[in-house]
Amino acid sequence: MSYLDITDNEFGFFDADAIREKGRELQSTYASAAPFPHIVIDDFCTADILQRCIEFFPDAPDPKSISFDRDQERFKTSFNPDYLPARLRSFFYALNSRPFIQFLENMTGIKGLIPDPYFLGGGFHQTTQGGHLSVHADFNVHEAMGLERRLNLLLYLNHDWKEAHGGSLELWDADMKNCAQRIVPVFNRCVVFSTTGQSFHGHPEPVNHPDGQPRRSIALYYYTATWDGVERPLTTNFKPRPGTADKKDWRVAMEKAASDLLPPLLMRNVRRLTRRF
Repeated sequence: MSYLDITDNEFGFFDADAIREKGRELQSTYASAAPFPHIVIDDFCTADILQRCIEFFPDAPDPKSISFDRDQERFKTSFNPDYLPARLRSFFYALNSRPFIQFLENMTGIKGLIPDPYFLGGGFHQTTQGGHLSVHADFNVHEAMGLERRLNLLLYLNHDWKEAHGGSLELWDADMKNCAQRIVPVFNRCVVFSTTGQSFHGHPEPVNHPDGQPRRSIALYYYTATWDGVERPLTTNFKPRPGTADKKDWRVAMEKAASDLLPPLLMRNVRRLTRRF
């Protein structure tokens, strides 16, 4: 029995009336979680639709895929849902639908959530053997829509995954002194958490599956129309873990230093150049 039942396994649609009533019972657990508001829900949705996600997981990057191979993001690729078969695209659209948004609002207490029709940075994620994602806080504004980033949702697709296989999601405190939570990315486990400049997370331990299996997930992000332009737009901010060989992200550090010194128009040109190269 899953927490959220899918009534149409062909296209991944939820029961709209039932899903609206879900989440309220989880609100206090979500709000009180450390090191920042989050929740872990096992057996999140009907397993058949996730099994189909595994069956049709892309074999190669699509035209909108982004791949990373640097100190902070190693052997990681994202796949845009627009290039998936129709039955899988509809599941992603269901996760952006009004009933699902209302479920998230009831659980998190954040009203006026807005899904991302662009799937900026979202979709299917895959990290292959030896890959990792260093601990970081996410970018804070969707520039195309002018919206403030508020929630991340991660839904894992890895059968029989063990902590020894690497790739566990780590949640760190704001001072980057302690890992408060370490979450193994097992099949049908969902993690939702609030995103701020201090919600440090990642899967920094390299994927090390004995059969060479990649770490796979669905990642979706949600926003609110609360961006007023007063707060500084921030890119992904990586933080080295204490006592490790994690590398400092000098690109972000240089952007931050430049933004403190340069006028906004010139700073925009600096950002374009650093992202290009």
